[in-house]
Amino acid sequence: MNRVLDVLAPFALIGLLLAGWEIACRVTGVPAYFLPAPSDVAVALATDTASLMQAAWNTLSVALISLMIASILAQAIALLVGLSPLIDRAVRPLASVLQVTPVVAIAPLVLIWAGIDHPERAIVALAVLVAFFPIFSGAVTGLKAADPDLERLFDLYGASRLQRVLRLRLPSAVPFLLEGHKVGAGLAVIGAVVAEFGAGSGGVRGLAWRILDAGNKLQTARMIAALVVLGLMGVVLHALLERAERTGLAWWRGR
Repeated sequence: MNRVLDVLAPFALIGLLLAGWEIACRVTGVPAYFLPAPSDVAVALATDTASLMQAAWNTLSVALISLMIASILAQAIALLVGLSPLIDRAVRPLASVLQVTPVVAIAPLVLIWAGIDHPERAIVALAVLVAFFPIFSGAVTGLKAADPDLERLFDLYGASRLQRVLRLRLPSAVPFLLEGHKVGAGLAVIGAVVAEFGAGSGGVRGLAWRILDAGNKLQTARMIAALVVLGLMGVVLHALLERAERTGLAWWRGR
């Protein structure tokens, strides 16, 4: 019974909020362009389902490509860092700069470098920058989290630095890598959406473009419909990644 209540509780709260929103819009008579009722948003969702799904796929595909590129780069650089403390000291400040640099601030510059006619390149590059740091940070932290007793055992047997990284530190980093990828995937979606806003064109017709297009036409219900699809996409992606993380950790603990 408790489990059923746990499942139903979020839906009950959402239902109450939507009902209150609908009643408030009907009672106050607020203009639809300012705040549409949930029923208007539902109509927009039903009307634009095909185009919203296509836009969601465009955004998600860019985010997944960016996550894959960020994963390869982050893990490769983390391995180099694990092999050389000098590289660690050289790379760490640059990685921190990437973390704290707002995507919106550098989006126009990256768009110019990528070419005005190819905004998709800029969007991928910006999403990679956003997703890179959590994966890199997780990998570096994991590589340094090996059991000290096993470190001393490797010293005893005269293991090389490469053997130590591949056979001891890399397996120890698996939980940190899984968590880093889970965070990085969410940030890749955020980065893709923000980069689409920065591009400000229909070259990549993702959800951000749908929001911009509807906003320019004061079609607020369509804007909220795109936000609903974006939120649902984020929830599903997060749930899949959590499932993958649990599966990966179960394999890691039982290996």
